[in-house]
Amino acid sequence: MAEKFTSVDEYIASFPADVQEILQEVRRTIHAVVPDAGEKISYQIPTITLDGKSLVYFSGWKEHIALYPIPPLDDALSAAIAPYRSGKGTLKFPLKDPIPYNLITRLTQAFVSARTE
Repeated sequence: MAEKFTSVDEYIASFPADVQEILQEVRRTIHAVVPDAGEKISYQIPTITLDGKSLVYFSGWKEHIALYPIPPLDDALSAAIAPYRSGKGTLKFPLKDPIPYNLITRLTQAFVSARTE
């Protein structure tokens, strides 16, 4: 049975140290765009919330970090995420490659823009 996490800190702590650092940086990157965002565990993965509603989910896996769902995109952002698309609503960032934190910033901005439109 899958482990049940009660906090984002507990979830991140369940990974090896190198992956913990990446997950913490993903978390910091999202919070830099949305400093007043909340956090919770939903679907047993970290969930960033805005005004009490889920905004973006992220998770760690054996070979990648994932971000869900995919926000509404302009053409430039759609092209930028193309190499990371996995299915309709998932982005996978391989751990063997540098994580594109600047792209995560742009995606978070798109999530917030979609929420305020």
